[in-house]
Amino acid sequence: MSADSLSFIIFLPALIAFILMISTKHVETVRNISFITTLIILSLVLKIYIEFEPSARMQFVTNIPWIDSYGINYYIGVDGFSLTILMMIAILIPTLYLYLWEGRTKAYWLNLLLVQTGVTGTLLSLDIILFYFFWEIMLLPVFILIGIFGYGNKIFTTIKVTVFTMAGSLLMFIAILYLGVGYKNEFGVWSFQYTNLMQITIFTYTEKLLMFFAFVSAFAIKIPLFPLHTWIMDTYKNAPTGAVFLLSSIMAKLGIYAIVRFMIPFFPDIYVEFSTWFVFIGLFGLIYFGIAALMQDDIKRMFAYSSASHLSFIAAGIFSLNAYGINGALYLMIAHAIATGGLFLLIGLIQRETGFKTIKDLGGIAKSAPILTFVFAIMLFANIGLPGTNGFVSELLIIFGIFEFNNNLGYIAVLTVIIGASYMLWMFQRAILQERPQGVLKIRDLKMKEILGISPWIILIFLMGIYPDIFINKFEPSVTYFLNDILQIGVNK
Repeated sequence: MSADSLSFIIFLPALIAFILMISTKHVETVRNISFITTLIILSLVLKIYIEFEPSARMQFVTNIPWIDSYGINYYIGVDGFSLTILMMIAILIPTLYLYLWEGRTKAYWLNLLLVQTGVTGTLLSLDIILFYFFWEIMLLPVFILIGIFGYGNKIFTTIKVTVFTMAGSLLMFIAILYLGVGYKNEFGVWSFQYTNLMQITIFTYTEKLLMFFAFVSAFAIKIPLFPLHTWIMDTYKNAPTGAVFLLSSIMAKLGIYAIVRFMIPFFPDIYVEFSTWFVFIGLFGLIYFGIAALMQDDIKRMFAYSSASHLSFIAAGIFSLNAYGINGALYLMIAHAIATGGLFLLIGLIQRETGFKTIKDLGGIAKSAPILTFVFAIMLFANIGLPGTNGFVSELLIIFGIFEFNNNLGYIAVLTVIIGASYMLWMFQRAILQERPQGVLKIRDLKMKEILGISPWIILIFLMGIYPDIFINKFEPSVTYFLNDILQIGVNK
């Protein structure tokens, strides 16, 4: 497969969106063509995944001048790390279409296509200016989805999330420009290429520290990490199902991805120095968000805290400075995207069909919709890390990694994962299994297209849980490269 395939995967959704925007007003036509577009992208990504040779080097690379006078290039490529997330995106988005199939507008479908271009471009960009361009582009369609199709105080929610993300992005952009100027001062030419910026040696400790936290602020807001999380609760509560799915299952993962992709190679010494603090922040967030989830009656807010709790655990693994923790964190990114994404779609369906989203108003769903209940249970068990599921493998690796990093923090990690099981099982018992005092809740069961759409997710949950090496082997060479060649601390600390 040629290197141009990545460009095709990035820009095809946006191209189709603009063609559909001016060529037809029929919602069904827009939806059907958009869905077919996502299937074409899935087939191309699957072909790349099969042809990819496991190694740390970038493959399918395109590197051509864009703004040549300032050394800004259209530089894209994929390694095992980004390939795994690319595959995740390509699988998740078609299923999103199947779950949102009815009752949407033309603008809804067009914005979903534009989001796919933004997130894919962000993931594959190896020029930091190009990365920033796509980082900003991927947010705009989501803001539109929330502002137009959201619920409750949706305008305030849109403004709030915009202010948070733009503040982080502005700090990151200043740091990007500072890196570019530093490269120009040291080497006499402009460049914003990922590989070139790694070579800068002239920055003082203070300069590196300020840039590190400028980048991390943008990524921590997107994840989100404590205490930069306050935008997430109202956003998940008031946003439409599609936007919540994209924010939690895909965009939050790009914040984690960016930390590994850019923070480790640009500031390896700062990364190591502050690793203990970020592992602690991650574990604190796991506890804090988990306890907050236990206190929620609004089921979407509960899942917002649950998602933040798991993402904090992933962040703790990313900063554990060993292969166990980082491999586990990358694996949990995929496992969390599948399980939490599936749960958000099912919750959206329950809310749409019943009109309720508070746990006290739900109940008895197991009798009315047994297939929905069965799928909900599988996603829930994967979310809490039941043995045999991908969540178990991921969490176990992270716990091993944190133990290797620091025994005391390892004990905390073991104890705190119990919190996640507690609030998820309690919610499942009240909202799905127990009888409803007000009478039987009328809700349809999953339709065939929804069952077909989510079946690959169920297969992946168990396949990843039983045969993890099939997937870990793709990105493990990249993890080894980050640890051995960049951080220079060995595969196992």
